[in-house]
Amino acid sequence: MTHAQAGWYTDTTDPTRLRWFDGSSWTEHTTPLPPAGAPAPAAPVAGTSAPTTAPYAAGSGASKKPSWFRRHKIMTTTGAAAVVLVGGISIASAGGSAADADGASTSGHHAAASTETPGVGDKVRDGKFEFTVTKVETGVKKVGTKYLNEKAQGEFVLVHMKVENIGDEAQTLDDTAQELTDSKGRTFDADSTADIYLDDANSFYEDINPGNSVKGVVVYDVPKGTDLSTITLHDSVFSGGVDVSLED
Repeated sequence: MTHAQAGWYTDTTDPTRLRWFDGSSWTEHTTPLPPAGAPAPAAPVAGTSAPTTAPYAAGSGASKKPSWFRRHKIMTTTGAAAVVLVGGISIASAGGSAADADGASTSGHHAAASTETPGVGDKVRDGKFEFTVTKVETGVKKVGTKYLNEKAQGEFVLVHMKVENIGDEAQTLDDTAQELTDSKGRTFDADSTADIYLDDANSFYEDINPGNSVKGVVVYDVPKGTDLSTITLHDSVFSGGVDVSLED
């Protein structure tokens, strides 16, 4: 842009101020844009630096507003943030509503399904077997007869149960696959040797044909005063197992 004469002109880099054109080139001299009706600022004195303060008296109406773009940039950014915020709230609300709706639609199902661990007397299934723990004896010092017996290192726990083969082929029930856990998280394996000395109950290591069921006892040797938690029952050593609570 070329001007025929020297003077103050709107600064193309900042429309809120004026820049001095000396008739041949733009100078470093700038001054704030004067208010409407105010007299034009005086020409800068040659050899002086650009003015750093407005040449208008306070209260004269001189404007120090930022450019339209700068003002609206702030407004636009604020507005965009508000839109994002409102949108986010709307989405969150919609998501919450959907979640609530989903929760409402499935709450009946969850309410119907018990979250408690099955206990003594409850039927549970793992693989091809259906187990029912019928009784738990604790504090047993010895198993067997007067002449043939096994004494506990600590005390024996006898877990009585019924096991039915619900599969379509024979399956071996192994007492060593059944795991006892106490309230401290310690796990105990079955004592197969003690199982042998049971005088009037079946120990568990036998094949069960489809549809048949057996009753027997699994024996554990645990420290005296052990606080029992659960027994995890398996149809084999490779199955996932199912927990039965032994807590009172």
